[in-house]
Amino acid sequence: MPLHLLKLCVGAESIKDLEEWIAETLAARDARGLPVEQTHTTRMVPTRTEELLDGGSLYWVIKGEVACRQQLTAIRPFVDSDGIRRCHLVLEPVLHRVEPRPSRPFQGWRYLQPKDAPVDLAGEQAAAMPDELRRELRSLGLL
Repeated sequence: MPLHLLKLCVGAESIKDLEEWIAETLAARDARGLPVEQTHTTRMVPTRTEELLDGGSLYWVIKGEVACRQQLTAIRPFVDSDGIRRCHLVLEPVLHRVEPRPSRPFQGWRYLQPKDAPVDLAGEQAAAMPDELRRELRSLGLL
C-alpha cells in the first residue's frame, strides 16, 4: 500500500502558480541541457522510501489547503556542497487536483496515510470553480 508525503507549497498563491513554476523549471532545465524532470529538494530524507515509491504522491498545501498532488517517481539522497544531507524528490510534472481540505502550517514534510489522503477531483469537479472562489466559499461555511 502506498504512503504519501504532505508538504507546504511556499510561495504559490494557487495551483496555477505551481503549474507555471513547473513549466518554467522544466523549460530552464531543457535549455541548459539537463534531464527534463521535476525535482523538489528537502533537507530530510524519508526513511520509508519503498512505501513512498509504491504509488505514493506528494500532496501540496497551498494557501492553507491541501490542493493537489504529484506522483513520486524517485527519491535521491545526496550531500550538498556544505556537507548537509539532502534529498531530491523526483515528481511526475502533472498536478492532480484533490478535494480541498484545510491544513495548518508545519515545517518540512509529513507522512500521509492513504486513508487520510484527499480524493482526486475528476474532470468537471476539478475545473468547476476557481481556487480563490472555492477558498472564499469554504471560509464562509458555504462549502
